[in-house]
Amino acid sequence: MAHYAKLGANNKVIAVHVVADKDCQNADGVEDEEVGRQFLENIHSWPLWKKTSYNTSGGQHKNGGTPLRGNYAGIGLTYDEDNDIFINKKPHASWVLDVATASWKSPIGDAPALTEEQTSQNEEDTHGWHYVWNESNTTWDLTDALA
Repeated sequence: MAHYAKLGANNKVIAVHVVADKDCQNADGVEDEEVGRQFLENIHSWPLWKKTSYNTSGGQHKNGGTPLRGNYAGIGLTYDEDNDIFINKKPHASWVLDVATASWKSPIGDAPALTEEQTSQNEEDTHGWHYVWNESNTTWDLTDALA
């Protein structure tokens, strides 16, 4: 079975369809993305389809195979034609696209790791420490979710 993303305005994924292997094979019996795309176009009268892999996430194939287009194309993701990947919505204006992982990264890297004290749980602990992105200052701010 093959999965194809149906693309709408601005390359937004509006649906994902499953196509039987036999409907994606060329005359030589080899799977061919264009054959699957044409099959879907004929059925749905819709021209914009891109193959996607259910096993691809963050630029990795979960079974060790070749990743396809960065991420599985869930509804609401966008197909980035320049990089041939599916991406989530940009979370903050300052964040940059990491094409290798098909994900957005802060301009200063990942949030710092919490200290052992911040992550320890005991009966007196009344904190839920975590970092949140501060777009105004482009910093990771430590905050207490339970405060």
